[in-house]
Amino acid sequence: MKRIVGELGKLSWAKRACVVFMLSAMTEIALPAQTFTSLFSFDGTDGQSPSAELVQATNGDLYGTTTTGGTNGGGTIFKIAPGGTLTTLYNFCSQTNCTDGQSPYAGLVQATNGYLYGTTTAGGDNGDGTIFQMNPGGTLTTLYNFCSQTNCADGEVPFAGLVQATNGDLYGTTGKGGANNQGTIFKITPGGTLTTLYRFCQNLNCAYGTAIQSGLVQAADGYLYGTTLEGGASGMSPGGSVFRITPSGTLTTLHSFSCNLTNCTDGHNPVGGLVQATNSDLYGTTEDGFGPTNYGAVFQMTPGGTLTALYNFCSQTNCADGEDPHAGLVQATNGDLYGTTSYGGSSSACGQAGCGTVFSLSLGLGPFVKTVPAAGVVGESVRILGYELTGATGVTFNGVAAAFTVVSSTEIIAGVPSGAITGPVQVVTPSGTLSSNVPFRVLP
Repeated sequence: MKRIVGELGKLSWAKRACVVFMLSAMTEIALPAQTFTSLFSFDGTDGQSPSAELVQATNGDLYGTTTTGGTNGGGTIFKIAPGGTLTTLYNFCSQTNCTDGQSPYAGLVQATNGYLYGTTTAGGDNGDGTIFQMNPGGTLTTLYNFCSQTNCADGEVPFAGLVQATNGDLYGTTGKGGANNQGTIFKITPGGTLTTLYRFCQNLNCAYGTAIQSGLVQAADGYLYGTTLEGGASGMSPGGSVFRITPSGTLTTLHSFSCNLTNCTDGHNPVGGLVQATNSDLYGTTEDGFGPTNYGAVFQMTPGGTLTALYNFCSQTNCADGEDPHAGLVQATNGDLYGTTSYGGSSSACGQAGCGTVFSLSLGLGPFVKTVPAAGVVGESVRILGYELTGATGVTFNGVAAAFTVVSSTEIIAGVPSGAITGPVQVVTPSGTLSSNVPFRVLP
């Protein structure tokens, strides 16, 4: 079932998970027993259609957005305690003509200053989306209104969320506006000064990509990486690209999904973004292409641009393994990659197209630990998430020993020790030493 997704509405409810399957290149890792608990059900008045991931703030609460609903129907920002108590913090469209923003499609990011930042796809002074800042208590400030420049040269309709780079600025993308209405890449300071870094389709035949809908990821080399849904070497026809851009705005196309090869073996239409795994390579999905099945794939790319197809969806009878992945991937602390497909699967409840799948892909990458948050001051408590942490005998922040408490087999609480500087966090366990996937930033 082929769809070229070009509208917000076609993406918002695509991810319906009905089955779970494992793709394993190594011996399967036995996971601990899992218990699923529904924490909260929206009824429309408190929000409707949450379409993005949650972010856990330094106060321990989880924060998220709903695309619609709320008291004004324009979407909401909410927080939910780990135990399930939800509080609606802000109702969009609280101002006349929704000048405070409308329909936040992406999630939030907590910056090192403690504020939460996000985007709305509509509303604002010009009706074309906003960037906002909110403190954990719920006070919202609109930092920027898109389409403030002639012909929306600064961009409009930001589908994706923001990422804070190591220089402290926040980076993001818009799906429209810019040159020829094909989207932009921008940076904005935490205080609200926006700079448009790149306008897509300003070159002949959109050779550097067009129709960007995903966000960016900053890799260990300092570059920001992303994908475009269309364009690339194949021009305006469906194809797409993978690119990198410097924090100052110099863009390089690493791969164009031209689909000029037999059976589109190079794939096309990468809707989701990228994730950098612990081996430094980047991983993503394409909605279409890669081999004779033409129902999407998982791919691997080196930072230098060498692309390899890892798995072709719909390789099983009746597409029991899923088809058409619209979202990107996440690497869990056991080393495996996880993702979703919008269709396919073994359930017939949604008709012949299938209801979608949740999958994992094991590539033999080792386990690691992840800190929440990824930055903090000396003395601050930090959650360290990992795998098989029971019996841990030591925690260090860039070599400086820290006091810690093992909460469970997957969580440790540690304090940032005096004398620590930015660098990796390591945990010594009975099975070996685990390192953090990204450096922990010690703030002044």
